[in-house]
Amino acid sequence: MSGILGGLIGSFATASTNSYESIATVSGTGSSGTITFSSIPSTYKHLQIRASYQASTTDNPYMRVGGGSIDSGGNYSWHHLFGNGAAVNQNGNGSQSFTYFGYSQNSTNPNAGIIDILDYASTSKNKTFRILAGQDNNGGGEVALWSGSWQNSSTAIGTISLITAGTFSTDSRFALYGIKGA
Repeated sequence: MSGILGGLIGSFATASTNSYESIATVSGTGSSGTITFSSIPSTYKHLQIRASYQASTTDNPYMRVGGGSIDSGGNYSWHHLFGNGAAVNQNGNGSQSFTYFGYSQNSTNPNAGIIDILDYASTSKNKTFRILAGQDNNGGGEVALWSGSWQNSSTAIGTISLITAGTFSTDSRFALYGIKGA
């Protein structure tokens, strides 16, 4: 093709099938409420976690990160926009010891989420998280957008812990991917 149309089509980058690389996959044990990814290589632009899980409690699960050890200080913030088909709501908080990553409102139904961790290897800016999450509640579930941050500009993320107050079932799966950058 030539001309304007050819120039426009040629200017759009096509999605590469090798843009994502699997780093690790972890399953729930049925006896632990913590899933940890550690020794994460700093060779990617961003990280993504894809989760399908069921927890034994109705508390929302949360995430903590760190360089080697997990930071449990008040260095996180989160924002939440959610709807259930009948209502929409929002909330948020700063100076927290974690950031939420999804739901566990019903301990008998599955939950799903995608967590993007942007510029995780940077040692010059705070880290940002964006999460798309949802839950089934026998026809009355919710879908939500979460955002969060870890206010640590000098440390690259090398460890991630996903935590629930109860336990993650053996049907729970968490997959960590590295996203290549330009």
